[in-house]
Amino acid sequence: MEPPLSPSSSISYHMSPEEFRRAGHALIDWIADYRQRVESLPVLSQVKPGEIRAALPDQPPLQGEPFATMLADLERIILPGITHWQSPNFYAFFPGNASEPSILGELLSAGLGVQGMLWLTSPACTELETHLMDWLVGMMGLPEQFLSTGPGGGVIQDSASSATLCALLAGRERATNFAVNRRGGTGRLVAYGTAHTHSSLEKAMKIAGLGVENLRKVEVDEHHAMRPEALAARISADRAAGLTPAFVCATVGTTSTNAMDPLAAIAPLCQEQGIWLHVDAAMSGSATICPEFRWVIAGLEGVDSYSFNPHKWLFTNFDCTAFFVADRRALIETLSILPEYLRNEATKSGAVIDYRDWQIPLGRRFRALKLWFVIRHYGIEGLRYHIRQHVALAQDFASWVRGDPRFELVAPVPLNLVCFRLRGSDADNQALLDHLNASGDLYLTHTKLDDRLVLRLCIGQTATERRHVARAWARIQEEADRLVAVEPR
Repeated sequence: MEPPLSPSSSISYHMSPEEFRRAGHALIDWIADYRQRVESLPVLSQVKPGEIRAALPDQPPLQGEPFATMLADLERIILPGITHWQSPNFYAFFPGNASEPSILGELLSAGLGVQGMLWLTSPACTELETHLMDWLVGMMGLPEQFLSTGPGGGVIQDSASSATLCALLAGRERATNFAVNRRGGTGRLVAYGTAHTHSSLEKAMKIAGLGVENLRKVEVDEHHAMRPEALAARISADRAAGLTPAFVCATVGTTSTNAMDPLAAIAPLCQEQGIWLHVDAAMSGSATICPEFRWVIAGLEGVDSYSFNPHKWLFTNFDCTAFFVADRRALIETLSILPEYLRNEATKSGAVIDYRDWQIPLGRRFRALKLWFVIRHYGIEGLRYHIRQHVALAQDFASWVRGDPRFELVAPVPLNLVCFRLRGSDADNQALLDHLNASGDLYLTHTKLDDRLVLRLCIGQTATERRHVARAWARIQEEADRLVAVEPR
């Protein structure tokens, strides 16, 4: 048997620059073709559990394979197992509306392979991000306290869940004069949301060591928004019990119904009580690029932190969450650790930002590139145009629901989410939802409000136009007709 090749051998298994060029062109062509034809594909994947794994070989290849073979398997094996979030007929959950410039920015980020944990490890990674976050303050109508030129600033997190966790940790430390970081939890800290606050707050309570039993679900009004007087009563009761209120999470656009918690009333209460107030505007925050929708963040100048997701409704592919703090010192003091191997003169000078101190992990990708590409490609006016189109389409859909006596709206429609149901049983509505999704023509999801099953139609995909929404309504009516026709007399 021949001995293995020595490390000094001239043989290479790497993809050559020319091979990479050819493969890259082929992949870009595939992605462009995919985005052109995605409308014709079943929105919800039709495969059964285990079907994708059964089509994969039991063992990895011993010898490398041509890229063309990989691309063929992508089409044959992977594509049938994709639920097409980029389809204009995707109305489920929330939008994940990637655009071509964001895809190119993501490709560039991967090509550069930057590890941006410190300013020193790639100054452009940090400084572009800081500049973009300052751009967003003006673009989105946010308070100037979030600018990096003052005591606050912004950072790109991977998700709103991470932003909420970072805010909760900072609120925990501020409430205890940073004692939990030094000595561990006390079991006396409490936080507040509502039953409609995103589930990531509950997970954050677990991770932060505060415990889910110390998360208070504040009562909501008839529109499913937090009641400030109920929050005040909860805080008062906890203080009387010897507990320490440390954190409130208000929501601009809840997942279930797009309810808007009243920041203008909640913020003064939290300021008076010395409680960290974080605002989660994951999807709906993108709407504030349009001045007429900035009413949803009225009172934001009184909050400690704020986040929204360009990767939901600002045409930037996942992952990209904009997270702002009014006082970055609290966040940095909560999360900063400086081992010897990260020490450097730039950090020591205090003249630079090291974003590793603003997030949970040490490492970070060059996410700012894709957001930079999106903003420069569309411009503010282009982004406003498409957001306005989506909101207008949702309002049209809501009017169609109102005009059909078989259906009812079950929540206000402030922006791009419509919650509706058949005037019938939960079983009828579940059957309607199941039939629509099984058809592959569109994809909706549901929630429960007042113990009733409710259908959600969220409009926000990059390519969604009026004809797609009109077709969705026609299909919903067709399935409703069929359900009525098969009901026993």
